[in-house]
Amino acid sequence: MAAGVRSRVAVCLLAAVLVSTACRRSDQKRIAVIPKSTSHEFWVAAHEGALKAGREFNVEILWNGPAQETDYSRQIQIVDSMVAQHVDGIALAAAERKALVGPVDRAIAEGIPVTIFDSGLDSTNYTSYVATDNVEGGRLAAHTLAKLLNGKGDVALLMHVPGSQSSMDREQGFREVIGASYPGIHIVASQYGMSDRARARSAAENMLAAHPGLAGMFASAEPSSLGAALALKGRSLVGRVKLVTFDSSDQLRQDLQEGVIDAMVVQDPQRIGYEAVRTLVERLKGNQPPKRIDLNATVVRKSGA
Repeated sequence: MAAGVRSRVAVCLLAAVLVSTACRRSDQKRIAVIPKSTSHEFWVAAHEGALKAGREFNVEILWNGPAQETDYSRQIQIVDSMVAQHVDGIALAAAERKALVGPVDRAIAEGIPVTIFDSGLDSTNYTSYVATDNVEGGRLAAHTLAKLLNGKGDVALLMHVPGSQSSMDREQGFREVIGASYPGIHIVASQYGMSDRARARSAAENMLAAHPGLAGMFASAEPSSLGAALALKGRSLVGRVKLVTFDSSDQLRQDLQEGVIDAMVVQDPQRIGYEAVRTLVERLKGNQPPKRIDLNATVVRKSGA
């Protein structure tokens, strides 16, 4: 075969491979996964779970979220952008339960199935909801702190951000159990950490200063938990104020082992991310996944405790 002919054959073969590859890629479903933020370890783990599901079910994962959980206007922009791109499905952790209703309605109107994960929405217009049972997680935290305090003492609640349904549910569950089951325990202060470690530390220090006899504290999310631990260390109150936190990170696990934190209520963000994608895959296959999937939280104590 002449060199020129061989060259043309090679070019044709390469073109055929490229066209075939492009066709295969275009057949792959695209699922947008939009967390509340990308700046905390919880969301890193949720991303890993989503990617695992993407590999298992051969779907492309488009991961994008705001830098901070308080920037829900940016999250709205991201959802609307994914709708404009005509993705095949959207998994959304709503940063604000009311503000994200409109964007989700727009996605559904365009025929794009939406699964809400981690944090709820003031609507039922979605395919599925995947989250830890956060009310029960808050109740678990209340029982744990009450046991540490032998059923008596003043406590503080370091909350997350207004409008975040997941942490609001935890705070509700905590208040519910303390009020109904532990008459010797009184919630004397509550402040928001605003999803920021430094602001959470400042809020915790304010409550500790205002209530020098404080016996315990519950922090309802990862950044609040980190801030509370820093406040106890900074004011030399480790061991004197019992601290129960929610969520886990490398630093929180270290604080637990060092006795700064007395107990952590933890969830499984990898599984949450995985299940969020799986429900959308099921919907795209024509199946109807469960409307709600509740996952359990567990209490972790220091090794040997």
